[in-house]
Amino acid sequence: MSKPVGHFTSYILGDGSLLESLQEEYGSTFERMTKREKLFLISALAAQSCDQASGRCREEIYVVGHQINSSLPPSDREGLIEALINQVRWGRSLLDTELSPME
Repeated sequence: MSKPVGHFTSYILGDGSLLESLQEEYGSTFERMTKREKLFLISALAAQSCDQASGRCREEIYVVGHQINSSLPPSDREGLIEALINQVRWGRSLLDTELSPME
C-alpha cells in the first residue's frame, strides 16, 4: 500500500507549499497520475539530482545501465529503482575521492 507524499517529504498540512498543491491536484499518493507520468517525474527528478551531484560516472556504470534495461523484466527494474532511491537517501555511497582516477 502506498504512503502519502507527506510521509516522504517535509510537507505539512495547510502549509501552502507546492507539495500541498500537488497532493490536492493528484491525490495524496498521486493516484490521479498515470504510471507513465510518475515514471517521467522520477526520471526528471533523478536527472536534475544527477546534474547537481559532484563527480562523474565511471564508464562501466553506463554499461551496467544498458545491461539492466536490456536484461531485467519491468518488475525488477522498478524494484531496482526503489532500492537505489533508498540507497541514495539513506545509504552510504562511495566518495568520488575513493574512485580510481579516470583515464
